[in-house]
Amino acid sequence: MDEGLRQELLARREVDQRIRRLASPPKGQNIARLPDEVAAQWQRIDKRNTRWLGEVLAVRGWPGRTMVGEDGAQAAWLLAQHADGDLVLQRAFLGALRDAVARGEASPAHLAYLEDRVRVGEGKPQLYGTQFTIIDGELGACPIEDPQRLDERRAEAGLEAFAVYEARIRESPAS
Repeated sequence: MDEGLRQELLARREVDQRIRRLASPPKGQNIARLPDEVAAQWQRIDKRNTRWLGEVLAVRGWPGRTMVGEDGAQAAWLLAQHADGDLVLQRAFLGALRDAVARGEASPAHLAYLEDRVRVGEGKPQLYGTQFTIIDGELGACPIEDPQRLDERRAEAGLEAFAVYEARIRESPAS
């Protein structure tokens, strides 16, 4: 295992999550517009992490479980998940993550989340119902392809039923 790479991933995950916690309203309050300075900091963090993970991917390949441990692999996925500012690179992360899942080096659930994130970024309906947005001032799921088979796809990816997930999302401090 590459402990140095693992530690860098974990440190970057902490910075990623710190800015998101700072931007989350207290439980029970509506999602508000971020102050400009917080939004700019958030964008800088995501941009730096995306560029850095792209360099790791180019040199080392996808940081899977064997390379960086379970927590490092989770951190790599999280950085890829938040690479919305560079859809081309985010698609490359998706392809690499797909290969890593096929080799048992990454979580199928992480792949489902990133698949949905990329599809939503491309303006396509999501497959697993993991992505939510504000619609007319209310939190709602982004469009879902073939919603009748949603829970079947979610189960195949190791995800809980959509109704359970949606209830949890609506209860979270960010909603």
